[in-house]
Amino acid sequence: MRVVDSHTEGEPTRLVVEGGPDLGSGPLSERRRIFAERFDHVRRFSLNEPRGFEAIVGALLVEPVDPTCAAGLIFYNNAGTLGMCGHGTIGAIVTLAHMGRIGPGAHRVETPVGVVTATLEGRNTVTIDNVPAFVHARDVAVEVEGIGRVVGDVAWGGNWFFLTENAPCALDYAEIPRLTAAAGAVKTALARVGVTGVDGAEIDHVEFFQAGTNGADSRNFVLCPGAAYDRSPCGTGTSAKLACLAARGTLAPGAAWVQESIVGSRFTGVYSLDAEGRVRPRITGRAFVTAEATLLLDPADPFPYGLG
Repeated sequence: MRVVDSHTEGEPTRLVVEGGPDLGSGPLSERRRIFAERFDHVRRFSLNEPRGFEAIVGALLVEPVDPTCAAGLIFYNNAGTLGMCGHGTIGAIVTLAHMGRIGPGAHRVETPVGVVTATLEGRNTVTIDNVPAFVHARDVAVEVEGIGRVVGDVAWGGNWFFLTENAPCALDYAEIPRLTAAAGAVKTALARVGVTGVDGAEIDHVEFFQAGTNGADSRNFVLCPGAAYDRSPCGTGTSAKLACLAARGTLAPGAAWVQESIVGSRFTGVYSLDAEGRVRPRITGRAFVTAEATLLLDPADPFPYGLG
């Protein structure tokens, strides 16, 4: 399996460019289902230790159905598949440019949750016009073991999020273990009382946020499925945040929002309203190619498909 690694504002992406499974030619939502049901060993092989580690997000490069799209991407992580991945799309676009497959400008990209437009604005900078984001439920209160009452919003930004200001401590790098445990407890509490997204969808991302530093509007800590925290400000999480701000009337269309991550990296977000009144997030960030590799499977390996 041939892969190219990158990081987007600190969060790694592994783009599978050769050697991925044959998922057919159907809609990406269907190919995502096939990948999850029949090829989980490929997910584990390409991401889990000893070839990877918990924070890497995989992006499987596939042929799009829509001929106007430059690429199709199916995202996955250490726990399973994802709907959309903002940092992963930024990383994939910079990687495809590094490989000479695309040049500067706007490129349509097919994902399992819809088509996004990614504009390569230089060697490392990409702006994504994401799928529509929206708030599903506001001011949801839940009792969380070890924390107490936590209030937040349930929102969609390409994945499902619970966003809350009720972090148990400051959003400092040194507090990552404590924040990880607390966000996991919030996720457990939401599931226990039956708080979900649309049609019972699992809320698989928890986002704590506080005031930003050095000119940033907000600082966040995002716990992803599989209990790994996002090193970047999280593209779909920033999109969900923009939907929350729009719903409360605290950020106007076209106004920039600088979102800072737990490691201090930043995305700039802005939204517009489409003809149907939906929030359309636009996220800008940087990615850097870090490695090109061929992943090997030795039949004698006692862990041929990785750990876990």
